[in-house]
Amino acid sequence: MEIKIELPLTAEKVAQLHAGDTVKLSGIIYTARDAAHKRLIAALDANEPLPVELKDQTIYFAGPCPAPPGRPIGSAGPTTSGRMDAYSPRLIRECGLRGMIGKGERNSNVVEAMNECNAIYFAATGGAGALIARSIKAAEVVAFEDLGPEAIRKLTVEDFPVIVAIDDKGGNLYNR
Repeated sequence: MEIKIELPLTAEKVAQLHAGDTVKLSGIIYTARDAAHKRLIAALDANEPLPVELKDQTIYFAGPCPAPPGRPIGSAGPTTSGRMDAYSPRLIRECGLRGMIGKGERNSNVVEAMNECNAIYFAATGGAGALIARSIKAAEVVAFEDLGPEAIRKLTVEDFPVIVAIDDKGGNLYNR
């Protein structure tokens, strides 16, 4: 069964999803990879405001390619999520991050934070960045422009294809 979700996420929306569900997301998501995550945590450590409000938001672990003529973005495939495992629990617990999109397993600290705070982890198909980019209708850099492809981007997406990899109830596709 395919489920359509309008973003931002809420605890109620997340509670309806289960590991293995095919989902199409529409609304706003943010891109951020490890360099941007490191800066977000540094801002938290310094009691500085974050450049984006993360409550109920979804971060896509991606560093998109430059946009070809006539497109808002280039290929936008997922990166390995494990590189964000050191940062994700704080963003979930302290900032209310509700969703993450990437590829690969997450460590037990991330899963524990997800279960405590009703967050969810979606998997996007690695190697399908050009196909995924078709779901991105607009893109703009909103923070850390100096990081180039790893800058935080605000993406407007329509029917962005993902699979629930780890739900907020302990369901985990990687443990089957």
